[in-house]
Amino acid sequence: MSDRTLKTYIFYCANNIDEARFAESCRMFTKNVVRTISMPCSGKIDIPYLIKAFETGADGIVVVTCKKGECRHLEGNLRAHKRTESVESLLGEMGIGSGRVAVVECGKDGVQQVLGEIKHFFDKVKDLPPICAQVSSVN
Repeated sequence: MSDRTLKTYIFYCANNIDEARFAESCRMFTKNVVRTISMPCSGKIDIPYLIKAFETGADGIVVVTCKKGECRHLEGNLRAHKRTESVESLLGEMGIGSGRVAVVECGKDGVQQVLGEIKHFFDKVKDLPPICAQVSSVN
């Protein structure tokens, strides 16, 4: 496993996670650059937001949603799933590869469960080649 520092964006539903507590909890990822972005609903995440994160140097993106069937806005979490799948597909078509976008559902265990899944995601992304190396090999 690589020891490189990752730059990761975490978009999360503000209805499900307390902003201050989550930002504080994410400080456990001291070896990585983590930017947490609160959304009024995970369904507000849009493909241009996700692409822009990669354009600004992200190695990976995590979208934290509520569990399926528990969204206050009925289908926000389903929209978030579909949009992240689209971006994952685009990355594959661009030759960057898959595995750089994850959706984590916040369940009954709350923030601790989410942080565990994010840590697992970091471990997977560290094994992937840096995006800048892949883009330069395509040119």
